Amino acid sequence: MLRSFGFAFAGLGHLLRTQRNARIEVALGLAAVAAGLVLGLSTAEWAVLAVTICLVLILEGLNTSLELAVDLASPQLDPRAKAAKDLAAGMVLIAAIGSVAVGIALFGPKLLR
Repeated sequence: MLRSFGFAFAGLGHLLRTQRNARIEVALGLAAVAAGLVLGLSTAEWAVLAVTICLVLILEGLNTSLELAVDLASPQLDPRAKAAKDLAAGMVLIAAIGSVAVGIALFGPKLLR
């Protein structure tokens, strides 16, 4: 079981070492947590924020793993490989846009007060 945790942490380390967007997303997530501490989010708001941050990071990791697998399986250019990679990137984009909407909903009213 401990080995599984080691593999998982190695994967997270690879994501953060190799993916600039993941590092940016972590930084933005930490900034959102700091803002939540300052603005005093409720328990429900913390839950929404945590799920949102995790969703973006999970999708970034899945996108990266899919890109690596597609590159391994199809080293030559193939329109299906491109479509798979583009689709995964699009899902990260949807999550990122959704996270902005969540941020506006959570922090907007508190900042306007």
